[in-house]
Amino acid sequence: MEKRVLVPLVLAGLVGLSWFALPRDVRALMLTVPTNLDVLFWTVKQRDAGFRALDQVPWLAPYNLVKAGGTSLPLPQGKPLALPQAELDAFMASQRTAGLVILQDGKVRLERYGLGFSAGQRWTSFSVGKSMTSTLIGVAMKQGKINSFDDPLTRYIPALNGSVYDGVSVGQLLTMTTGVGWNEDYTDPNSDVALFLKAKPDPGMEAAVSYMRKLKRVAPAGTRWNYSSGETKLVGVLLREATGQSAASYLSEHIWRPFGMEQDATWMLDASGKEMTDCCVQATTRDFARFGLFMLGGAKTEGKSIVADEYLAKALTKQAEIGAPGYGYGFQWWTHDSGDYQAKGIFGQGIFIDPKRRLVIASNSNWPIADGAKIDAARDRFYFRIQALIDAEDLGALAVSDR
Repeated sequence: MEKRVLVPLVLAGLVGLSWFALPRDVRALMLTVPTNLDVLFWTVKQRDAGFRALDQVPWLAPYNLVKAGGTSLPLPQGKPLALPQAELDAFMASQRTAGLVILQDGKVRLERYGLGFSAGQRWTSFSVGKSMTSTLIGVAMKQGKINSFDDPLTRYIPALNGSVYDGVSVGQLLTMTTGVGWNEDYTDPNSDVALFLKAKPDPGMEAAVSYMRKLKRVAPAGTRWNYSSGETKLVGVLLREATGQSAASYLSEHIWRPFGMEQDATWMLDASGKEMTDCCVQATTRDFARFGLFMLGGAKTEGKSIVADEYLAKALTKQAEIGAPGYGYGFQWWTHDSGDYQAKGIFGQGIFIDPKRRLVIASNSNWPIADGAKIDAARDRFYFRIQALIDAEDLGALAVSDR
């Protein structure tokens, strides 16, 4: 019997669940997804199945539930965008988009699904989860759990004492300017981002701390930006140490439930049984869009801001140069000099937020490659195209009012 059939049968027996009692589409997904979590090296077909089923396939990784509340924030239908169907189809096909939700003023201007995905299903976030984790740091600061971005990181994570992170501040961790070396090459099986999933943590030590404390310094802290998923894993450790809560429960308590997300989300766990805070929140595209609305509205629930003012001022504006004119990096958010900002994840996940136009664009995709300048730029051009359509509407309305 093939391994992919044997594994679910054994697991089904272990949990007292009949394999054949599962819905046919769920069984089909399980048989398509590999028996490992090396998503960087899955085929396109495996990713098409797996990205919507990471929390349904029991042999991949466990997860914590991010509970939603009983009442969801309505997303009423707005005026459809005047985007030609052929143009939308071309964008969806080129980006291999599974879900696309465009909101303006909290109303749905466009909603479209592909790859056999639907509005009620969850899709994984990848590094969109970084921005969510960062936002929870803003909540912890508002609550007085974190005193200052200038605090030494080791004040909150004592296990890093005596390591390469001595002298690194909380703010430098959030901006990925620690000067600690990390290889984020998604095509290299020997890169840090690939090896971390296979590494066994030292006894009694969290996986993130165990791996990251062994790295080497390549630049003085605060002098060089280097994109590092490992840094965000440490942001998750910082969050847990400061609050005493898991990232999933903290997200549920402070944002997911009170803001009115429609469905429960899930957050996958690492080898230490802690959330992979650099990635791996599974949610509906609509709820990713609601998270964008939360940020667009000043990170408020029940009319009150739940994050520190100092956090918002720094998180959503350029704190580090990334070598791309007009772009920068804030606190785990990608920034534009124009005032827009984004959460971005590999394979085409994203939340684009434009305060000037009161615009949120949430997208879930399965790009043919994990990341690339051309396909990323093509998505940005689509965002700018939506902005232009909205600007044209405003000019048209202004012309009518002047008559």
